[in-house]
Amino acid sequence: MKPILTVKQVSKSYENGFQALKTVNWVVADGEIHALLGPNGAGKTTLINLICGIVSPSAGEVTVDGHDIIRDFKKTRSLIGLVPQELSVHAFETVWASVSFTRGLYGKPANPSYIEEVLKSLSLWDKKDQRIMTLSGGMKRRVLIAKALSHEPRILFLDEPSAGVDVELRKDMWKIVESLRKKGVTIILTTHYIEEAESIADRISVIRKGEIFLTENKDKLMKQLGTKQLRIDLKKPIKSLPKSLSKFKLELADNNSALVFTYDRSDDSSVITKLLDDLKKEKIQFSDLSTKQSSLEEIFVQLLQESV
Repeated sequence: MKPILTVKQVSKSYENGFQALKTVNWVVADGEIHALLGPNGAGKTTLINLICGIVSPSAGEVTVDGHDIIRDFKKTRSLIGLVPQELSVHAFETVWASVSFTRGLYGKPANPSYIEEVLKSLSLWDKKDQRIMTLSGGMKRRVLIAKALSHEPRILFLDEPSAGVDVELRKDMWKIVESLRKKGVTIILTTHYIEEAESIADRISVIRKGEIFLTENKDKLMKQLGTKQLRIDLKKPIKSLPKSLSKFKLELADNNSALVFTYDRSDDSSVITKLLDDLKKEKIQFSDLSTKQSSLEEIFVQLLQESV
């Protein structure tokens, strides 16, 4: 795994004494989609702004593709695209002028065909000559994404990109993310829509109170910490669980007309077979079986509770 972003012993404190980031160590691999999850006020945006050069670290070192963000500011900034939470755009400019100008800020030569490609991918082509002030909030969000992509960055930060946008934009955005991944662009996103992180991220990092306390492959994380539930609908309600079934994590549900069996993903199928055999021995008949597995959101909540 070749790193493109390395954060070493980084902290950030403000003059009023508030410590937004404690000792943060973080590595993001080249070409991956990495989700940074955490509750409000955890330090997600501060960390992103620090990497992008918007705020300065109080201590520590950050490198982007081997370049220090302080000593090689111009180089590292040219490698990064940022879609911020706030809708901060130049209201009186046209879409085309704003996106083209942003590309020029990074020293990139004019490339109208590339700008056209970006605008079309974001359904902005028919708006290219409109002033940004005339656009809806969702369209302004699309312009922010276009501006972040204008200089062909190696790393794209998406800070709460789905906040306040329509379903159509969310779908377009994830299509673009997938196409960028195929081109080798590294995507780092924060999101409140954890199901989106679950569907597209390769790795997950969780930040709380200014510290990243977990970074893990998404599939491995869900396998290690996830649980499954087997619901057993009974033909007849039972008064209580027989003692012979006490070795299983069973709960009665729906007025004693169903059993819910919770087990680890690592458990093999023989556990369920044993449970069903024991039910048969107790002459407990069932009419239906269904399974449910924990989502990334449930695992995320569990991790935050355990880290308190």
